[in-house]
Amino acid sequence: MMHRIFIAINLPENIKSKLIEYQKQIDGLFQPPTPIRWTKEENLHITLEFLGNLSDDEVIRACQDAETFSKNHNPFTIVLDKISYGPPKKMPPRMIWATGQKIAELNITPHITLGRIKMWEFRRIEPEERPIITQEIDLKFAVDSIEVMESQLKKIGPDYTILESCPLKN
Repeated sequence: MMHRIFIAINLPENIKSKLIEYQKQIDGLFQPPTPIRWTKEENLHITLEFLGNLSDDEVIRACQDAETFSKNHNPFTIVLDKISYGPPKKMPPRMIWATGQKIAELNITPHITLGRIKMWEFRRIEPEERPIITQEIDLKFAVDSIEVMESQLKKIGPDYTILESCPLKN
């Protein structure tokens, strides 16, 4: 059996709640029907690495690798500072992202997918009538673990399960 696996940082509940508030604000900028499929609160996360479809043995190895990685990295803070269309410079955009300052420890710039744009509906909006989405935000949170996650794609959207939670070293 194959498993759709990624390594992620899960968000604290208070950060998820704030991001849901931003989703609602942005949703109000569009004329109904909104051309966006919003990410459910429980699915908001930061993907560190998408590993793809793995066998049972490869999942075990991924969990071991994540554990080794976490033992060699200290906890750190993530600062989210902007909501915008994503990916950058992609036209038309495909998503709405919350992005943050580069995480030096991991050499990545975090982004959280707040919603996926339904292309056929979005294209029906004249370009000059599409809302401009660039909002400064100020959300900070501590990261003290990374998770090995499994994604099961379903008609109602993805279902994520934590397979292994790996605490960062203290």
